[in-house]
Amino acid sequence: MGSTRLPGKVLRDLSGRTVLGWVVRAARASYALDDLVVATSTDDVDEAVARECARLGVACHRGPVDDVLTRFSQVLHDTPADAVMRFTADCPLLDPEVIREAALVYRALPDLDYLSTALPSTLPRGTDVEIVGRAALEEADRHAETYHRTHVTSYVYTRPESFRILGLTYRPSAADLRVTLDTEDDWRLIHAVVESFGDGPPSVRTLVEWLRARPEMAEINAHVRQKALQEA
Repeated sequence: MGSTRLPGKVLRDLSGRTVLGWVVRAARASYALDDLVVATSTDDVDEAVARECARLGVACHRGPVDDVLTRFSQVLHDTPADAVMRFTADCPLLDPEVIREAALVYRALPDLDYLSTALPSTLPRGTDVEIVGRAALEEADRHAETYHRTHVTSYVYTRPESFRILGLTYRPSAADLRVTLDTEDDWRLIHAVVESFGDGPPSVRTLVEWLRARPEMAEINAHVRQKALQEA
C-alpha cells in the first residue's frame, strides 16, 4: 500500500475486484501451486492488505517493510515448499497459462535454481513469472545485501556463475509493452484493457494482439520508466 509512485495501488478497484484480487485469482487459476501466501509488511497502512487477504481467503504473512527477502524467508520457515513462484501484487493481467507453463518447465529440470520469463524479457512487463528454488533463496537470504533484499530474487539471477538459471522466452517479443501498475498512466491502460475484455485477464497472446492493433493504447504508458535494480 505504501508505493511511492502510486500509493494504495494494490487495493484499487478494477471491475469490482481489487488489483490484489486479480493477482490471487490468476495464481489460483494456474493450478500450479501447492500453497499461496501474500507477503506484505507490518506497516500500519498494510493492515488493509491483511483485511483483503482475509476476505479473499488467502494466507497473509507480515514482515519487514523494506527487507522483502526476509518476508519470503519467514514464509519458507513455515512450509515444506521446495520452490517459490513469485508474483508482484501490481500485475493484475497475469496469464494463468504462462504461470502453468513456467511451473512445468521448472519441474522438468530438477537441478534448476531459478527460472524467469524475463531472462531476456519477451513478454509485456507485468505478465512475467519467476521461480526460485528453496536452497537458492535460502542462500540469498544468508548473503544478500542492500537492494538485493528488496528485489528478493536479484541476488540469484545476477549470479549465473553460482546458480543454474534459465530464461523462458516467447516469440515474437512484446517486451516493449507495459501492463504493470506503477503510475496513473499505467492505470489508464490497464483499465482500458479490462473495459474491453471484462472481469478476466486475456491470454498474453490475445493481449499483445489487442495492443498491437491499437498502438494509441500502448502509447498511454510507453513513456513510464521502470526503476533500475539499484533503485530499491
